[in-house]
Amino acid sequence: MYSRAETSRIRKEFWLAFGQYLKPIRSASGFRVNWPNYKTGVKDVYFRMKAERDFASVGIEICHSDVELQELFFEQFVQFKKLLEVEQEEEWSWQLHAENEIGQTISKIEKVLPGVNVMDQKDWPDIISFLKPRIIKLDAFWDNVKPGFEEF
Repeated sequence: MYSRAETSRIRKEFWLAFGQYLKPIRSASGFRVNWPNYKTGVKDVYFRMKAERDFASVGIEICHSDVELQELFFEQFVQFKKLLEVEQEEEWSWQLHAENEIGQTISKIEKVLPGVNVMDQKDWPDIISFLKPRIIKLDAFWDNVKPGFEEF
């Protein structure tokens, strides 16, 4: 078992390594981007990457506190579902009104890699190989569809 401090240190090291690995890669628009802390530029829409003890995931979270607005955002993403799947070259999981780890109602669109552990450094290459192409393709997708979300 790891102490809280050691867990925090290992996670921080992973995200620093991931950030350094992706640092030379620019966004689809040609700008520098902080990949581990990607900013969508649209309030309440986040791109989340997670590396946990039993999985890694990448996805879109819609966190608007107004459930009806959250549904509107989700439906807007549904309109672009085919474009996302073509860009990613795979299907993603879609959940309207899921609960996040702190009990908030969110909606999410994600891809999960089960069976990896961020606490085990030998899994880092698999986690990075999973996250890297998907966040880059998610950025390319977002570059095309973002204008449709800026009017909300």
